Amino acid sequence: MAQDEREMKVVYERPHALLPVVTNYCPGCPHGIVERLVAETMDELDIEGDAIGVAPVGCSVMAYDFFGCDMIEAAHGRAPAVATGVKRVHPDKIVFAYQGDGDLASIGMAETIHAATRGENIVVIFINNAIYGMTGGQMAPTSLPNQVTQTSPYGRDVATAGNPIRVSELLATLDGPAYIERVCVDSPKNVRKAKKAIKKAFQNQVDGVGYSFVEVVSTCPTNWGMTPQDAFAWMRENMLPYYPLGVYRDVVADGFANAAEAASARNAACPIAHPEKKGEN
Repeated sequence: MAQDEREMKVVYERPHALLPVVTNYCPGCPHGIVERLVAETMDELDIEGDAIGVAPVGCSVMAYDFFGCDMIEAAHGRAPAVATGVKRVHPDKIVFAYQGDGDLASIGMAETIHAATRGENIVVIFINNAIYGMTGGQMAPTSLPNQVTQTSPYGRDVATAGNPIRVSELLATLDGPAYIERVCVDSPKNVRKAKKAIKKAFQNQVDGVGYSFVEVVSTCPTNWGMTPQDAFAWMRENMLPYYPLGVYRDVVADGFANAAEAASARNAACPIAHPEKKGEN
């Protein structure tokens, strides 16, 4: 049988939720990988028509050009606040914010923390490449100690700039989040793990489990001044020891139905939080 007569099997195709347009991310930028994983998740959960994404300022703002679902642009750092408003007005919709570290961990830190502590039933995808990408490579809250950036040409001095913020660990101290995981996309194995985490986050929202946060340790080859291969190597050597991969909160795995139930169990010893227990002793 001639090769062109054999039955062909599709092994790879563009997700329906990812629009057939040319992306404008820099060569080697992991944004495209992560956005494909989000689109695959929307396809597999059949939620594209019910999904609403929120893109703030930074490289992540371009997400509205690539997803087939409804998208809203938010002011710098305000994506969680906008996502909160959308979800409360449309509780039947699947709402997610797609943010970078300069946006989420700097000007948007208040919105990040308060949406998480309220346990808003939304998904936040957080791209951490340790730098301000779109605006030229300035030092971000996540830039590593001694990391050279446009605004720290001699390296980040922790004596004056402080230490980087570990956002997943910070949010894990709050009672509101249902699920927090840190992943990366530097290899096929890690891409699969990242996809699993992103899909779990969206499934949590579908099931009403609560606030889900997926941090993706990433690279910025352009502003780091490296090839994509060298950038991934630098990330593995320097970023992953500071930002360890793994699950930082999973209330379902801990045996709870949702974040509120888990929070109630953690504050069980507080009388004012549990007035229904008065008189039981």
